[in-house]
Amino acid sequence: MEREIGAMAITAGYVATGEDLMWKVDDSIELYRVDRWGNGYFSINQSGNLTVKPRKDPDSEVDVMGIIRELEAAQVQFPLLLRFPQIIDDRLDEINGAFQESISEFRYIGRYQPVFPMKVNQRKEVIEYILRYGRKYNMGIEVGTKAELIGALSMNLPPESLIICNGYKDEGYLKLATSFQGMNNIIVVVDLFEELLDILEHSDGKVPQIGIRVKLFSKGSGRWAESGGESSKFGLSTGETLEVIRILSEKGHLDRLKMLHFHIGSQITDIRRIKEAMNEAARVYAKIKKVADVEYFNVGGGLSVDYDGSRTSEPSSANYNLREYSNDVVYTLQKICQEEGVSCPTIVSESGRAISAYHSFLVFKVIGKKNSRTLYLPYPHKGDSLQIEDLHFAFKTINIENYKEHYHDAVQLRSELFSAFNLGNIGLEERAKGETLFWMVCQKAAALARQAGDPAPEFAELKRLVSQKYIGNFSLFQSVPDMWGVEQIFPIMPLHRHREMPSVAGTIADITCDSDGEIKRFGGLRGPRECLEMHNLDGDYYMGIFLLGAYQDTLGDFHNLLGCVNEVHIVVDEGNWRICNTIPGDTCDKLLRFFNYDTDEFIRSIAARDIEDPERIAEELRVALQGYTYFNRGERRSDPDDSLTQAALYSEPVRT
Repeated sequence: MEREIGAMAITAGYVATGEDLMWKVDDSIELYRVDRWGNGYFSINQSGNLTVKPRKDPDSEVDVMGIIRELEAAQVQFPLLLRFPQIIDDRLDEINGAFQESISEFRYIGRYQPVFPMKVNQRKEVIEYILRYGRKYNMGIEVGTKAELIGALSMNLPPESLIICNGYKDEGYLKLATSFQGMNNIIVVVDLFEELLDILEHSDGKVPQIGIRVKLFSKGSGRWAESGGESSKFGLSTGETLEVIRILSEKGHLDRLKMLHFHIGSQITDIRRIKEAMNEAARVYAKIKKVADVEYFNVGGGLSVDYDGSRTSEPSSANYNLREYSNDVVYTLQKICQEEGVSCPTIVSESGRAISAYHSFLVFKVIGKKNSRTLYLPYPHKGDSLQIEDLHFAFKTINIENYKEHYHDAVQLRSELFSAFNLGNIGLEERAKGETLFWMVCQKAAALARQAGDPAPEFAELKRLVSQKYIGNFSLFQSVPDMWGVEQIFPIMPLHRHREMPSVAGTIADITCDSDGEIKRFGGLRGPRECLEMHNLDGDYYMGIFLLGAYQDTLGDFHNLLGCVNEVHIVVDEGNWRICNTIPGDTCDKLLRFFNYDTDEFIRSIAARDIEDPERIAEELRVALQGYTYFNRGERRSDPDDSLTQAALYSEPVRT
């Protein structure tokens, strides 16, 4: 059951309960649900720091704060993205292993072959990791555009690996796919009926391997359910599917039909929808197999990731596990092929999110806070109004027995103070003192209501009003765009201090000048929550946003000209960790040039102006242009492409 924090340790004289002294690491693991969404890759050690186990092996566990301290010593600037490529390797092993176990259990006469959809993460480094670790499984690539196809063709894929061409295809796309048929195992999927005619026209007599994407009646579940079903953007109707088969047969190319493909949506949260779609698609395959030698059965993507750890059919979760998914795919296909008397195909899946989501997370520092109305405890003085005295009395005497009465009294007293101010009877100092006392009573009342389990709407709203707003040095729009665009929930938690009871409930705002740049929804076992439990700010405070390896890298935008963050890639070998790659984040100069600003001309114009000391100003401008786009105290001068060079000092193993 999800833990609720008792009476919070509020500043300005509110002493924490004894529960704070008994707070343990296990309490933090339960509070932040690390063991649920972490899937065995993340935990908290007895020092109270987050740990990562890239292969779920205790011997490979690394302390994230140890990595951060080494990076800070090398003057790497925050925010930064930590990638653990070995998690990708482990995910590929788990997914392939699940299918192999299902194939063995149900005695499936066929094999399994994985494909990574490039749209999930087009970063070259990530694709290289996936193909390197997936080579033993003949990992292939699915592409949806001409540019993605060129990127896939540039990789050294094994001969058996598939390149699946989806998306709408123009003449250049089709000619490129056809030209590389002899060098790669390419299948061009017909997503739109008219594409078949284009394929036949532009193939110059060498018709490529063809797939058909069928439009099922079955739909997925969750946020992307509408991408499946009869109204989906891609896919052929039953009539169009039959017409494709007829045309290929008439022209003597039916032997080129090699794949049946379907997709009912990303992040499918309910296993029942997968069962329904598999049953329908397997039946379609069996009927087509009787007239054409289809070799591959492509179940598309949709294998879900449990972002909030609730293990439900909510949009950010899933009510099934990997083995249940593979069992349903293999068993259903085997059963229907036996019923129809046809041979079993090679199963292909495009589970991009499940492969890449876990391997990267954002690390940022909290640089300040807002809504801090209780910096000190004001005492009544001679001449203060009666309302000030009563508010001070309420703050000193409020407890779990009388918090409702004192809260209601405080609301009335504040109203009286405002009226007195508007009539000119009190000054600004007295108004400020009354406001501070009022919010201190509210903080206590909200904490006591939580401790009492009070379900009253007024206290739910009060909890939101008294919550803190921590300012994080990052851009939500750049690093976590799905949180803003589709209200996706991602795991968020402090990276350290987990031996202390978190005493602040609040939200997290980024440094953009946009009111949408704030994280206001957090995962919970009983649905999304409006606040996250955090600690009082006492020195550097590090937080992480997790499971960012799918979609976030390439969907991010440059709101306020905040660019890509610094990246550090970590591998772990026999208890040691080392940096295997570093990628500098964007500088101000790089982003301005991207948006067509001529920074060189600007510097030259400074030197030509009639101002005092133009050389000094021009040099300061050069330093600013070479700097990181994010908030930085004590920015150091560096070369434009050298913001991570000192991290190379740690390319040798570092003892964890």
